[in-house]
Amino acid sequence: MTDFAREPRTAPAGWGWSLAYGILSVLVGILAFAAPFPATLAATMIVGFFFLAGGIASLIAGFSSRHGHRGYAIFFGLLSVVAGGYMVLVPVGGALSLTLMVILWLGARGVMELIVGFRVRRLRVAMLVLGALNVLLAIALYTTVPWSALTLPGYVLGASFLFGGIVAIMGALADRRG
Repeated sequence: MTDFAREPRTAPAGWGWSLAYGILSVLVGILAFAAPFPATLAATMIVGFFFLAGGIASLIAGFSSRHGHRGYAIFFGLLSVVAGGYMVLVPVGGALSLTLMVILWLGARGVMELIVGFRVRRLRVAMLVLGALNVLLAIALYTTVPWSALTLPGYVLGASFLFGGIVAIMGALADRRG
Protein backbone atom coordinates (compact mmCIF):
# COMPACT_ATOMS: atom_id res chain seq x y z
CA MET A 1 0.00 0.00 0.00
CA THR A 2 1.32 3.46 -0.91
CA ASP A 3 1.23 6.34 1.56
CA PHE A 4 0.51 9.31 -0.71
CA ALA A 5 0.63 11.77 2.18
CA ARG A 6 4.31 11.04 2.71
CA GLU A 7 5.61 10.88 -0.83
CA PRO A 8 8.30 13.48 -1.40
CA ARG A 9 7.25 16.48 -3.42
CA THR A 10 9.48 17.77 -6.14
CA ALA A 11 9.68 21.45 -6.95
CA PRO A 12 8.62 22.30 -10.50
CA ALA A 13 11.38 23.21 -12.91
CA GLY A 14 12.09 26.89 -13.24
CA TRP A 15 11.38 28.07 -9.71
CA GLY A 16 15.04 29.06 -9.34
CA TRP A 17 14.83 31.32 -12.39
CA SER A 18 11.70 32.93 -10.99
CA LEU A 19 13.51 33.49 -7.70
CA ALA A 20 16.51 35.03 -9.49
CA TYR A 21 14.17 37.29 -11.49
CA GLY A 22 12.46 38.39 -8.28
CA ILE A 23 15.73 39.16 -6.53
CA LEU A 24 17.00 41.10 -9.55
CA SER A 25 13.72 43.06 -9.73
CA VAL A 26 13.96 43.96 -6.04
CA LEU A 27 17.54 45.18 -6.57
CA VAL A 28 16.51 47.26 -9.60
CA GLY A 29 13.65 48.73 -7.55
CA ILE A 30 16.01 49.67 -4.72
CA LEU A 31 18.43 51.24 -7.23
CA ALA A 32 15.59 53.27 -8.75
CA PHE A 33 14.66 54.59 -5.30
CA ALA A 34 18.32 55.33 -4.55
CA ALA A 35 18.83 57.17 -7.86
CA PRO A 36 15.39 58.43 -8.99
CA PHE A 37 16.67 60.91 -11.59
CA PRO A 38 18.51 58.35 -13.77
CA ALA A 39 15.59 55.96 -13.27
CA THR A 40 13.24 58.73 -14.44
CA LEU A 41 15.29 59.24 -17.59
CA ALA A 42 15.32 55.49 -18.25
CA ALA A 43 11.56 55.16 -17.66
CA THR A 44 10.82 58.14 -19.90
CA MET A 45 12.98 56.77 -22.70
CA ILE A 46 11.37 53.32 -22.41
CA VAL A 47 7.91 54.88 -22.69
CA GLY A 48 9.22 56.90 -25.63
CA PHE A 49 10.39 53.75 -27.42
CA PHE A 50 6.97 52.19 -26.88
CA PHE A 51 5.34 55.28 -28.38
CA LEU A 52 7.72 55.09 -31.33
CA ALA A 53 7.02 51.39 -31.92
CA GLY A 54 3.27 51.93 -31.68
CA GLY A 55 3.46 54.94 -33.96
CA ILE A 56 5.46 53.12 -36.60
CA ALA A 57 3.04 50.17 -36.49
CA SER A 58 0.11 52.57 -36.84
CA LEU A 59 1.72 54.33 -39.79
CA ILE A 60 2.37 51.01 -41.53
CA ALA A 61 -1.23 49.97 -40.90
CA GLY A 62 -2.53 53.33 -42.10
CA PHE A 63 -0.53 53.41 -45.32
CA SER A 64 -1.20 49.77 -46.17
CA SER A 65 -4.94 49.91 -45.42
CA ARG A 66 -7.66 50.84 -47.87
CA HIS A 67 -10.41 51.14 -45.26
CA GLY A 68 -12.06 54.14 -43.60
CA HIS A 69 -9.80 54.15 -40.54
CA ARG A 70 -6.76 54.97 -42.62
CA GLY A 71 -6.68 58.68 -41.74
CA TYR A 72 -7.03 57.94 -38.04
CA ALA A 73 -4.22 55.38 -38.14
CA ILE A 74 -1.89 57.77 -39.97
CA PHE A 75 -2.71 60.71 -37.65
CA PHE A 76 -2.31 58.54 -34.54
CA GLY A 77 0.93 57.13 -35.92
CA LEU A 78 2.41 60.56 -36.61
CA LEU A 79 1.36 61.83 -33.17
CA SER A 80 2.88 58.77 -31.48
CA VAL A 81 6.14 59.03 -33.43
CA VAL A 82 6.49 62.71 -32.55
CA ALA A 83 5.68 62.12 -28.85
CA GLY A 84 7.95 59.07 -28.67
CA GLY A 85 10.79 60.82 -30.46
CA TYR A 86 10.50 63.77 -28.08
CA MET A 87 10.61 61.46 -25.05
CA VAL A 88 13.66 59.60 -26.37
CA LEU A 89 15.58 62.67 -27.54
CA VAL A 90 14.56 65.01 -24.70
CA PRO A 91 13.87 62.72 -21.75
CA VAL A 92 13.69 65.54 -19.19
CA GLY A 93 10.92 67.18 -21.22
CA GLY A 94 9.26 63.81 -21.63
CA ALA A 95 9.42 63.25 -17.86
CA LEU A 96 7.74 66.62 -17.37
CA SER A 97 5.00 65.60 -19.80
CA LEU A 98 4.49 62.27 -18.02
CA THR A 99 4.31 64.00 -14.65
CA LEU A 100 1.76 66.51 -15.90
CA MET A 101 -0.36 63.63 -17.21
CA VAL A 102 -0.16 61.92 -13.81
CA ILE A 103 -1.22 65.19 -12.13
CA LEU A 104 -4.22 65.52 -14.47
CA TRP A 105 -5.14 61.86 -13.96
CA LEU A 106 -4.91 62.08 -10.15
CA GLY A 107 -6.91 65.31 -10.10
CA ALA A 108 -9.67 64.02 -12.40
CA ARG A 109 -9.86 60.70 -10.59
CA GLY A 110 -9.97 62.43 -7.20
CA VAL A 111 -12.79 64.74 -8.27
CA MET A 112 -14.79 61.79 -9.68
CA GLU A 113 -14.26 59.83 -6.45
CA LEU A 114 -15.44 62.79 -4.40
CA ILE A 115 -18.57 63.12 -6.54
CA VAL A 116 -19.31 59.41 -6.22
CA GLY A 117 -18.55 59.53 -2.50
CA PHE A 118 -21.15 62.24 -1.96
CA ARG A 119 -23.76 60.36 -4.01
CA VAL A 120 -23.51 56.85 -2.57
CA ARG A 121 -24.01 55.45 0.92
CA ARG A 122 -21.96 52.31 0.57
CA LEU A 123 -18.24 53.00 1.06
CA ARG A 124 -18.95 56.74 1.30
CA VAL A 125 -16.14 57.47 3.74
CA ALA A 126 -13.62 55.37 1.83
CA MET A 127 -14.50 57.05 -1.48
CA LEU A 128 -14.32 60.52 0.07
CA VAL A 129 -10.95 59.78 1.69
CA LEU A 130 -9.58 58.27 -1.54
CA GLY A 131 -10.86 61.20 -3.59
CA ALA A 132 -9.40 63.75 -1.19
CA LEU A 133 -6.07 61.89 -1.13
CA ASN A 134 -5.85 61.84 -4.93
CA VAL A 135 -6.71 65.54 -5.18
CA LEU A 136 -4.11 66.36 -2.50
CA LEU A 137 -1.50 64.25 -4.33
CA ALA A 138 -2.27 66.10 -7.57
CA ILE A 139 -1.89 69.45 -5.81
CA ALA A 140 1.33 68.37 -4.09
CA LEU A 141 2.84 67.21 -7.37
CA TYR A 142 1.68 70.35 -9.21
CA THR A 143 3.23 72.65 -6.61
CA THR A 144 6.56 70.85 -6.90
CA VAL A 145 6.86 70.78 -10.71
CA PRO A 146 9.47 70.69 -12.26
CA TRP A 147 11.30 68.95 -9.39
CA SER A 148 8.67 66.23 -9.06
CA ALA A 149 8.96 65.58 -12.80
CA LEU A 150 12.63 64.72 -12.37
CA THR A 151 11.91 61.99 -9.82
CA LEU A 152 8.29 60.81 -10.00
CA PRO A 153 8.64 58.43 -12.97
CA GLY A 154 11.76 56.97 -11.34
CA TYR A 155 9.91 56.35 -8.08
CA VAL A 156 6.99 54.77 -9.95
CA LEU A 157 9.44 52.53 -11.82
CA GLY A 158 11.17 51.68 -8.55
CA ALA A 159 7.92 50.78 -6.81
CA SER A 160 6.86 48.61 -9.75
CA PHE A 161 10.13 46.66 -9.79
CA LEU A 162 10.30 46.40 -5.99
CA PHE A 163 6.78 45.09 -5.45
CA GLY A 164 6.85 43.00 -8.63
CA GLY A 165 10.09 41.42 -7.43
CA ILE A 166 8.62 40.66 -4.01
CA VAL A 167 5.64 38.95 -5.62
CA ALA A 168 7.95 36.97 -7.94
CA ILE A 169 10.03 35.83 -4.93
CA MET A 170 6.89 34.79 -3.08
CA GLY A 171 5.67 32.85 -6.13
CA ALA A 172 9.01 31.13 -6.62
CA LEU A 173 9.19 30.07 -2.98
CA ALA A 174 5.60 28.81 -3.13
CA ASP A 175 6.49 26.81 -6.28
CA ARG A 176 9.52 25.38 -4.51
CA ARG A 177 7.36 24.16 -1.64
CA GLY A 178 5.09 22.53 -4.19
